[in-house]
Amino acid sequence: MYLNCHTWFSLKYGTLSPQQLIDEALKNGIHKLVLTDIHNTSAYIELIRLIKEQSAPLEIITGIEFRNNNKLAYILIARSNKGFELINRYLSGLNTQKVSPESRAPQLEDTYIIYPWANNTPVNLKANEYIGIRPEQTHHLYRLTNSQLIDKGVILQPVTFNSKTGYNTHRLLRAIHHNTLLSKLDPGLQASQNEFMVPESKLLEYYWQYPKIIANTEQILENCNINFELGTNKNKKQLTDKASDHHQLKTKALEGFRRRYEHYNSYAMERLLKELDVIEKHGFESYFLITLDIIEYAKHKNYAHVGRGSGANSMVAYCLGITEVDPIELDLYFERFLNPYRSSPPDFDIDFSWQDRDDVTRYIFERHGTEHTALLATYVTFQGRSIIRELGKVFGLPKEEIDKIVREPARYANSDEISGLIFRYGKRLQDMPRNLSIHAGGVLITEKPIYSFTATDLPPKGFPITHFDMFSAEDMGIHKYDILSQRGLGHIKDSVALVGRNKKINIDITRTEKFKKDDKIKQLLRSGRTMGAFYVESPAMRMLLGKLKCEDYITLVAASSIIRPGVARSGMMREYIQRHHNPDNFEYLHPKMKELMKETYGVMVYQEDVIKVAHHFAGLDLAEADILRRGMSGKYRSRKEFQRVEEKFFTNCKEKGYPEAIYKEVWRQIESFSGYSFSKAHSASYAVESYQSLYLKAHFPIEFMVGVINNFGGFYKTEFYFHEAKRSGAIIQAPCVNNSEYLTSINGKEIFVGFIHLKSLETKVAQRIVSERKNNGPFTGLQNFIERVMPGPEQIYILIRIGAFRFTGEEKRALLWQSKLYYGNKEKSKAKLPGGDMFNSRVKNYSLPKLDKIPFEDAFDELELLGFPLCDPFNLLPEQSVLPQSGKDMSKHLKKRFFITGYLVTIKHTHTKDKKTMFFGTFIDKNGDFFDTTHFPNTAKQYPFRGAGFYNIEGIVVEDFGYPMIEVSKMEKMPMIDREKLREKELRIAN
Repeated sequence: MYLNCHTWFSLKYGTLSPQQLIDEALKNGIHKLVLTDIHNTSAYIELIRLIKEQSAPLEIITGIEFRNNNKLAYILIARSNKGFELINRYLSGLNTQKVSPESRAPQLEDTYIIYPWANNTPVNLKANEYIGIRPEQTHHLYRLTNSQLIDKGVILQPVTFNSKTGYNTHRLLRAIHHNTLLSKLDPGLQASQNEFMVPESKLLEYYWQYPKIIANTEQILENCNINFELGTNKNKKQLTDKASDHHQLKTKALEGFRRRYEHYNSYAMERLLKELDVIEKHGFESYFLITLDIIEYAKHKNYAHVGRGSGANSMVAYCLGITEVDPIELDLYFERFLNPYRSSPPDFDIDFSWQDRDDVTRYIFERHGTEHTALLATYVTFQGRSIIRELGKVFGLPKEEIDKIVREPARYANSDEISGLIFRYGKRLQDMPRNLSIHAGGVLITEKPIYSFTATDLPPKGFPITHFDMFSAEDMGIHKYDILSQRGLGHIKDSVALVGRNKKINIDITRTEKFKKDDKIKQLLRSGRTMGAFYVESPAMRMLLGKLKCEDYITLVAASSIIRPGVARSGMMREYIQRHHNPDNFEYLHPKMKELMKETYGVMVYQEDVIKVAHHFAGLDLAEADILRRGMSGKYRSRKEFQRVEEKFFTNCKEKGYPEAIYKEVWRQIESFSGYSFSKAHSASYAVESYQSLYLKAHFPIEFMVGVINNFGGFYKTEFYFHEAKRSGAIIQAPCVNNSEYLTSINGKEIFVGFIHLKSLETKVAQRIVSERKNNGPFTGLQNFIERVMPGPEQIYILIRIGAFRFTGEEKRALLWQSKLYYGNKEKSKAKLPGGDMFNSRVKNYSLPKLDKIPFEDAFDELELLGFPLCDPFNLLPEQSVLPQSGKDMSKHLKKRFFITGYLVTIKHTHTKDKKTMFFGTFIDKNGDFFDTTHFPNTAKQYPFRGAGFYNIEGIVVEDFGYPMIEVSKMEKMPMIDREKLREKELRIAN
């Protein structure tokens, strides 16, 4: 009898999770209901999956509630799959056109329409149209003479919450949505207090005098029948027909095999044919051909790509050119790619440059049509501090009080009534969906129209997005193509172009086999000098490379995977390093581990290792092993199928007679993969790109750093990439109107900072400078520049202060006086002439007295306008403040107290096992070299970081696998030279 049920996917309105809606239905004896979230179709897949998993006696019908100006307009209910598709099309059209529903619902095949009983309820209803009568309205029915209302009436009892607390949560959500105080929330913007589920018998008490209303409601429920068949493959199945697709895939794969292997490799050919056979049996030919089509388009446009994901384990993908990872060279595990028990296709993650990805996405939509293509959604959820801020606002707390609670939640949790309410209701909002967003790169291409499964929204990017996330898509049987963007490919492409322009050298960046043997690259890896290089530049990765003394591809592939947090916390990263340095001096946990993971010394490093161990050690079949692997990604872990496999793991190990301590330790290692792990092919793909970056860094370091700077996506702040370029021999020049471009540019060894880095300089002014100079030649002086570019006086002020007119040979302050005189004269001219400044009024040449330059004036201006100085930052620290020791001395002072001044580069915080906060720091010393620090909880609390700048550090030097660090015992932030005091000093000297 429930035709209008909401979940929390009625965003900032509904309060019930899909599981809670099921629980409410079962508690009240309801066996069939209609899910009608407001302008949303997100919940139905999760509901159906949960019902199936739990064998719950409940059936779901789907529909959508349409609202206009926060008022219920009508409810559309699908009688069949066709009806559901048409409703989705209708909502998608409204979303695309950004319009509200009309007052009268459209007539859609196989649908029911329910209008609320109100003053504007339509008359002359059609056969599929009804009027929803709420329980509290029934006492008005006896006075009516209009038989249509009874004849076309149905029970309308919305379900929005399940308790008084749920109602309060709903009101808070409405206040958040409308950005108003809870006390001022308009009653018309919220649900009635009685929108909860009750047993059917109790609900029918309101309608017992009106059997026609009850019969109409029952008829709607009885006539609706939708079957979604979760899990069956719903991706686009064929490009042409099955036979042609298979022939095309096999032909292209064999052609690629001949290109990849100059000398015939029988083992590789056997693997290729085996893969083609499995692909044919699963019907996945189109999945590979569609991916290949995307790659061929990218190659045609000269877009670089990296193919990764489990699909990169595939010989077929390697031969097609989807990936550059040779599965034979790396002994990639075939069963991670595909196995006879796996119903889903392998996942391909295809990375493009951030500059190219949108065009590739556009091509996919044009190639397959918006009828069958959509971007995958994700949901932004209410989380932690943002909840405190949202609730604090609607409860009317001042910002200062909210900030206090955010900073110290434990202290203020129950300090007063309002704070108590914030934390009480905050727990209810935690993880609740807040708004729809776009998945990082998931694209769906379906056999049936996309509207068969979801309505779509149209965000600003212009590509339609689904209403469900990747988990629901996979449950439905729609498997995404990941079309991702990254900055690494952009900086490689740009660096190659810069080398071509600056050094007239053409680089073939695809020669990775040559790069793997390059001695300069090996030296960079061994020493951890990888700043700027894709995926291997973070302090943690540089440290790991140094500890491993990494200098080969296989070790780099492993390092790319063991860097993840789970392995480090489990102790297996440390174990791997020890075994790497002492390969003959350890015992395998079990002989099977040597057999399965000899390359990684018996340590589980990759996702494949979980499958291998689960299958060959614990005796799970490959389907169960893959469930175990998937369960490590967090959301799947709570599902019953994962819990059954976990139980079977332990049961099988006992039956095999393994010692309990051994199989529990194996399970502990498997658990370390929870939340974040890589397939080996994924790590290998990243390692290939790392080698390309490292080649450029090793041989063309200045061009490389400019490429990194111009792609804005590295681990570090821009300042430190300029610093690294300087260490490589570059001369860094401040922006100059006659030399700088919008982005940073290079000429020989000189790097000119791009105008884009200049704070408050308008983009249009920067672009006008560049275009005017290119079209009409260099600027001859300040007035010539002003007359040609016509910037405002505040823009000239910025350019003068950064030194952009230093080519004139005049001091900044003299130029500032000239600009003031120029703009002053212009204003006077405008005031004198009725028509404004009709004639070009030249500024008189005034003879200004010589103005002394304040020491470090340029550095302070750069600090203000760029965010960092271009000189050595230590020049801005009083000489007596700089401690004597430097980073290169650390290895000579092992286990000794050490005193050093550092310029802060970056901080990483983490938590100890007892959840205390600690930090790792990276600094630059007075010589420009990097060094690293560890700040354990007590020290971190007593001597906290206080923002960017200089710190005097005291601690003990320790060494871990030959990599020195300072365990900090004391730290003090040091002030820079005071600019105002310098000015005062100069004035005193002048007088």
